[in-house]
Amino acid sequence: MIDSHCHLDFEAFHAEGIAPLLTRMTAAGVSHALCVSVNLEHFPRVLALAEAHPELYASVGVHPDYEAGEEPTVAGLVALAQHPRVVAIGETGLDYYRLERAAVDWQRARFRTHIQAAVATGKPLIVHTRNAADDTLAILAEEDAERCGGVMHCFTESLAVAEAALALGFYISFSGIVSFKNAKEIHAVAAAVPLDRILIETDAPYLAPVPHRGHRNEPAFVPFVAEVIARIKGIDLATVDRVTTANFQHLFKVAI
Repeated sequence: MIDSHCHLDFEAFHAEGIAPLLTRMTAAGVSHALCVSVNLEHFPRVLALAEAHPELYASVGVHPDYEAGEEPTVAGLVALAQHPRVVAIGETGLDYYRLERAAVDWQRARFRTHIQAAVATGKPLIVHTRNAADDTLAILAEEDAERCGGVMHCFTESLAVAEAALALGFYISFSGIVSFKNAKEIHAVAAAVPLDRILIETDAPYLAPVPHRGHRNEPAFVPFVAEVIARIKGIDLATVDRVTTANFQHLFKVAI
């Protein structure tokens, strides 16, 4: 089983250190995890984790919530993505939750920069979208993002959005939110999306699944996400494990 999206470089993990996290991850049957970059200032520590631990991979990108800091360029992202432990571009996308749509031209420009870098490198995009699904899909289509593909991470949108993303060649990743009782729309999406287009993630340290909801999340908890997917689809956990692992390998072009 693979945690396709986590942030193990975040401060929430600094006191404990990485070793206990990896021990618990392995004990839970999770073989690998993708540590996702949110800004360029902290990318070196994301990469350092992936360089030091064969169980971990890295991405490079700047999250739409990070308005301040170094602004990415296509050339800069392409250069950083040449490292063999970097398997994706992102986390990128659009987030209008705290901002008016008219005030985020810089988000849309940055999103296009990431898409262009992903196309140039042949590495997939990790897409974050919140209160911005229409614009996210429009920009993906305008920039021909199907040339690089990617994943709609921590998916919380409608089935129509999922279908549009699937049509662009993207995968849909479910987080601990899918285990929440009131997440009925997400349950319906999980039931409808083909298993061979699904990834599972924690988004650690956020969004811990039931029965750990409200606590710090970590890769060892991703099996709880897989169990919900198995229950929703009426299949065994081993099948979810096998197929989502194969999906991760195919999308991120890694051999595990």
